[in-house]
Amino acid sequence: MSERNIIEEYLRMDRIPHIWCPGCGLGTTVNCFIRALQQTKLPLDNISIVSGIGCTGRVAGYLKLNSFHTTHGRAIPFAIGLQLTNPKLKVVVYSGDGDLVSIGGNHFIQAARRNMDLAIICVNNFTYGMTGGQVAPTTPVDAVATTTPYGNFEEPFNLPHLADSVGAVYVARWTTYHVMQLTRAMKEVIQKKGFSFLEIISPCPTLYGRRNKIGDGLEMMKFYKENSEIRNGANTKDVAIGFKGPIICGKFVDKERPTFLENMNQKLSERIPNYKPYNGLV
Repeated sequence: MSERNIIEEYLRMDRIPHIWCPGCGLGTTVNCFIRALQQTKLPLDNISIVSGIGCTGRVAGYLKLNSFHTTHGRAIPFAIGLQLTNPKLKVVVYSGDGDLVSIGGNHFIQAARRNMDLAIICVNNFTYGMTGGQVAPTTPVDAVATTTPYGNFEEPFNLPHLADSVGAVYVARWTTYHVMQLTRAMKEVIQKKGFSFLEIISPCPTLYGRRNKIGDGLEMMKFYKENSEIRNGANTKDVAIGFKGPIICGKFVDKERPTFLENMNQKLSERIPNYKPYNGLV
């Protein structure tokens, strides 16, 4: 079987060609994700993928998995309900920076605080790509967007630090240039128990790269290559991204703590006589 067929068996080929622009990094992330799934050897019926609205939100529709395309900013609460109903599932939330940490920001921090057993894959292209290139909560200071034509003046989120500070047990960041490391990180985030977060810096040449004179998709990948620095174990406070870099990549956090369900069952068993641990509804 050819490499192409190995990838295609994980895709809904009736929905191909995809809608993503030439040079967009989302196709690369999907390729890495499929290869990570192959390496985990998990039964595909035990994996569900949930996304919200936006360019990244289309990923759920292209993958031949139990897929759910939810409303804007609501991917995480939907995924929580799915995972608590059937804790045997590995639920992956695969969405964009605007969806997850703007309108969905409160869901993000509360799920991390509770240590919900979710794998969160956030594709960060520094803009709202599908709705016209507006400024996002991750847009670097001085970067131009449709709503900040003279440059962004708002301090953006440092997403690894945000995830770390609210309780994530796994935090990593890679770019779409780092395909080997990205595939390995996706495998780790899928296999990790608890709230696990992977940020992927990905080019949006149509709206972010062109407007900020970085160039097309290839030029943006060259930018990642020349301006990335790998620092595994770095303090997440120190990995914020400026308009001209550097982009600090690596695995920053990998720790253990009880998941929401483990903690709930433990505490209730201590307080309620003959308590029967909750293990889902299916």
